[in-house]
Amino acid sequence: MNTDDAVAITEPFIDQAARDRVTVSGADASTYLQGQIAQEIRDLAVGAARWTFVLDPSGKVDVLARIQRTGDDVFVLDTDAGFGETLLARIDRFKIRVDAQTRLDLATNASPDLDHELARIAAGWPRMGAEIEPGSTIPATTGVVTLAVNFQKGCYPGQELVERMDSRGADAPRSLRIIDLDEGASVGSAVHDDDGNEVGTITSVSGDGGIGLAYVKRGVDLGRSPLAQQ
Repeated sequence: MNTDDAVAITEPFIDQAARDRVTVSGADASTYLQGQIAQEIRDLAVGAARWTFVLDPSGKVDVLARIQRTGDDVFVLDTDAGFGETLLARIDRFKIRVDAQTRLDLATNASPDLDHELARIAAGWPRMGAEIEPGSTIPATTGVVTLAVNFQKGCYPGQELVERMDSRGADAPRSLRIIDLDEGASVGSAVHDDDGNEVGTITSVSGDGGIGLAYVKRGVDLGRSPLAQQ
């Protein structure tokens, strides 16, 4: 899956009604956002969209979002419901003496419906508040770095950690996996290998309880790889 295909491929598990949106507009919107997010947007056509990380200066994820160019000087970033204020605060944080205005529109649904959530878990796509905790999750653990980061673009806050791990070929301390769940498993439950050793933690559970997502320790071959890594 490449960067520009990713938005279309991920559409089946993104509930549009459960997305907060931040609009950035103005003559400096493109150049300002280019220096703030992990994705390349200078060549983004009007109407097109890409996934991106918005990182804090230490390289931790503040927000995973889609960014769409809706006009020459207008961009809309959308993220999981409940994290729009985090996204807005991060976008506004370094906005000094630039012609770029921001507006927040909150989701009409507080959480995605069951069908979208089941599809998301089956694809191994991370969700804010579940697989991604603002200010603590590093991009490499999420499984979507290849879709949300452009390694040829210019500088942006948090770039150093992402670039360093990529250039060194460093493995993340844990990885996101799709797993079949035992009866009664819930978010926060421990994951064990065939020998009974605790190797991870469940982060999401499907509505029928059949499958889930879990962060698993480095080097443990358990479950299935997320769609973004296939």
